Amino acid sequence: MSQGINVIALVKESERYIFLYDDESPAAVMQTFGRFAGDPDLSFSWYDAAVLSQKVRKQRDSGVAGTGGPHIGEQPQQAPRFGESK
Repeated sequence: MSQGINVIALVKESERYIFLYDDESPAAVMQTFGRFAGDPDLSFSWYDAAVLSQKVRKQRDSGVAGTGGPHIGEQPQQAPRFGESK
């Protein structure tokens, strides 16, 4: 069984934070969020850590972790427009 890679990204001003983790390491990536939030040299805040941790938990709990989004050859689905249902 192949294991997918999950990607969480955050862009703040000129900094870009890109986190890659597999299905077995959501706790480790959330610890990394905490370390980054505690680093005064980074613009990564505790709010950022909380938001990204929530996204990791939501992915894990919904069972979509490891899907990595669209696969090669697949087109990403377009989100419904305001007022439209899926």
